[in-house]
Amino acid sequence: MELAHLHQLSKLEQTYWWHRAKRALVSRWLTETTPAPGLVIEGGIGSAGNLLAFQELGYNVAGLDIMPEAVDYGRQLGLDRVAVHDLEQDWPFEPESAAAVVLLDVIEHVEHPMHVLAHARRCLRPGGAVIVTVPAYQWLYGDWDKALGHYRRYSRSMLKRQAAEAGLEVQRVTHWNSFTLPAAMGIRTWQKLRPAARSAEFPEVSGLVNRLLLGCAAAERSLSQHVPIPCGLSIAALLTKASR
Repeated sequence: MELAHLHQLSKLEQTYWWHRAKRALVSRWLTETTPAPGLVIEGGIGSAGNLLAFQELGYNVAGLDIMPEAVDYGRQLGLDRVAVHDLEQDWPFEPESAAAVVLLDVIEHVEHPMHVLAHARRCLRPGGAVIVTVPAYQWLYGDWDKALGHYRRYSRSMLKRQAAEAGLEVQRVTHWNSFTLPAAMGIRTWQKLRPAARSAEFPEVSGLVNRLLLGCAAAERSLSQHVPIPCGLSIAALLTKASR
């Protein structure tokens, strides 16, 4: 993540619809599968808004990030169990110490995602869960992804394969953010036809549009409780330790 993107994230994380919708989905899965209290480890903490939300739900929280600036943000917010660390290296936590591990739009940023997933599995206690979100559809990969430092975008089958190689089983998987997919397809097609330098900034929306998108996300989240969402700009998965 570029430093400028981290600064933008710190300003938007509590209000911007995409961040709030993703956090609401993950928080629901957390409380349903591994109720508080318990340790939740986040790999790739960004500006630490997710950890603060999980702490408010009653969890003990800890986090790792390769960017010192991200860890500084977390510490300024009162989080003391955050550290600078490369997620592809062994994590500094005891085996089976975590109720859950969250990797929210993280593993697309690393060269060897199976290493990260395997380290998450090692930290997971029996009955715990790893929650992962990733961007969907490699055919949408473009300048936005390059600006964000993405190695790839995902399909469900790719995510399942990487999870299996890391010793994890998929218990639940769904697309989300389906309602912006048509617009994104149009924008990405236009950008490929008209290449230009792109920034990693989130597009600005008005307060009204932000509220409308939050409403769409809430409706989609309710629907996903009953059936998996078949398409969308992102994929979310709930993983557990594979039986061996």
